[in-house]
Amino acid sequence: MATEAPSSLQRNQVDLMEFIDWSGVECLNQNSSHSLPNALKQGYREDEGLHLESDADEQLLIYIPFNQVVKIHSIVIIGPEEEGPKTVKLFANREHMGFSNVNDFPPSDVAVLSEDNLKGKPVILKYVKFQNVRSLTIFIEENQSGSEISKVQKIALFGSTVETTDMKGLKKIEDH
Repeated sequence: MATEAPSSLQRNQVDLMEFIDWSGVECLNQNSSHSLPNALKQGYREDEGLHLESDADEQLLIYIPFNQVVKIHSIVIIGPEEEGPKTVKLFANREHMGFSNVNDFPPSDVAVLSEDNLKGKPVILKYVKFQNVRSLTIFIEENQSGSEISKVQKIALFGSTVETTDMKGLKKIEDH
């Protein structure tokens, strides 16, 4: 029986937070007192007292543009046992989505988060669907308990930049 390594991250996978274009980040249905930076920004997302919280119902729609093209390998979504996200749909390069049209498009991947995921176990994505990503839309459709409020303590995206990958390949060719 295979045992999982303590870290599911592969070599060359980094936290993509530094490649986020913060000026374009949006979150629909967030509680203004518990907004997206609490779960996404470094320093804030490590503070257990801060979290992202939904407002009118349990759904959240998060749009994250990047300042360069990235490959996304995995996502970590940490949340409480009851109000933590359950069904999460991910859309690569899909802009201007709202609650009215989010179900009109097939997601690039769907994750059903387990208790282990909510404690920090990464969700490995369908890597082929996330090769040339300029933006990522995260739709939190429902939470674990079916309650009216969803809470997210941390969102972290892991992968690599396309430029970094290509540059390494070019350097190897130049050396010969």
